Amino acid sequence: MDPCPFVRLSVGNLALKIPVASKPERSVVHPSSSPCFCKIKLKSFSLQTAVVPCIATENTQFPDGSPQALAASFHLSKSDLDRLTGKSLLFATSKKPELKISIYTGRRGSTCGVNSGRLLGKISVPLDLAGTESRAVLFHNGWINVGKVKSSSIAQFHLNVKSEPDPRFVFQFDRDPECSPQVFQIQGSIRQPVFTCKFSFRSTGERNQRCRSLPSELSGARGWLSSFGSGRERPGKERKGWSITVHDLSGSPVATASMVTPFVASPGSDRVSRSNPGSWLILRLGDGTWKPWGRLEAWRERGSTDGLGYRFELIPDSAPAGTGIVLAESTLSCSKGGKFVIDLNNRNLNNGNGRSTPSSATSPVCSPRGSGDYGYGLWPYCMYRGFVMSASVEGEGASGKCSSKPTVEISVQHVNCTEDAAAFVALSAAIDLSMDACRLFSHKLRKELCPSQDLLK
Repeated sequence: MDPCPFVRLSVGNLALKIPVASKPERSVVHPSSSPCFCKIKLKSFSLQTAVVPCIATENTQFPDGSPQALAASFHLSKSDLDRLTGKSLLFATSKKPELKISIYTGRRGSTCGVNSGRLLGKISVPLDLAGTESRAVLFHNGWINVGKVKSSSIAQFHLNVKSEPDPRFVFQFDRDPECSPQVFQIQGSIRQPVFTCKFSFRSTGERNQRCRSLPSELSGARGWLSSFGSGRERPGKERKGWSITVHDLSGSPVATASMVTPFVASPGSDRVSRSNPGSWLILRLGDGTWKPWGRLEAWRERGSTDGLGYRFELIPDSAPAGTGIVLAESTLSCSKGGKFVIDLNNRNLNNGNGRSTPSSATSPVCSPRGSGDYGYGLWPYCMYRGFVMSASVEGEGASGKCSSKPTVEISVQHVNCTEDAAAFVALSAAIDLSMDACRLFSHKLRKELCPSQDLLK
């Protein structure tokens, strides 16, 4: 089945050129001392905010190479494109969509309920999105006059706006992962079954006994689960032994996600803490043997955030146990859920929930930061670049029976075989189940997540 068409709309190369006053004035912005930012809006999409580097009028060079950074991106599905271009019957229009940008001087945020930034000017970039599913388009690249800083001085704003085809395979669970669902590939209105999932509980005894309840076809995975697991005894409240295996249509297992570190309540609390997270090991079948592919850690954030924190590491071939390359680290709202995203272009942008993806301080040394166009660069230790995948995650606010249907989007460039897709499906199941594993221990889990002996207590 063919992938679904997607388009990535990127905004980058931002800079603000401000005249330097010969005599200091309170109303004049000095580029060396005053921060600037902008708000970027595309109809029906969440507002995105980005810092804008400032340079003096006489300076023809960008500061510190910062305009090479990506400032914002929008991912447009076929239905989004139809709506924006007026092809949809519900949103028919002849007007071309516009990207609207408001530029501010001053710091982001508010003081006593009043926005601290001062509006400098607004610009609009018209977007002709027809045919962008199959070709790259540059909508704008250069300087635009945005407003007067003084009576006779014009500020200029530089930006680059472009679109690129970004086709993806789309999969959807027909139920929650703990309900052993079937997984369909989606292409428009067509749904085709491609995988089945089996949720189960592994043995919960000593470390050397933990993998004995695995099906015989997963026997080769037992050693990996033991080597990546934690050998510490964990008395008290804990959730452990969960496992989900992805099978192809022939019934053969092709990927699995299994808890290797239990989710345990911190002493004196009801939550899994960041300092002691639970973890999953994702294995995929390759060359007839089971190989570790990724490790997912999850915990529950404290305070007003009350979110599901997570960190996903890719495990390169032949890597020692416990080592990996961080591809994603962020937070999802526990009440509302959100999207788990691996997008290596967006390491310093906000995710779909308004929270930041890893900063440069937490990015791996081989991450693609700081070189090339929009942060593309050489990453010799990892095969992934650009958008990799996203998966919807249901929040705790959703109640009822097996009604959640997680949707997984995977970039075509990262799927070469069935096992590749299955590994991402297993990862999406693990992050969805982590929302339950990190539920406060004062709250009961659904019966599908409780071993039979626990239901008798």
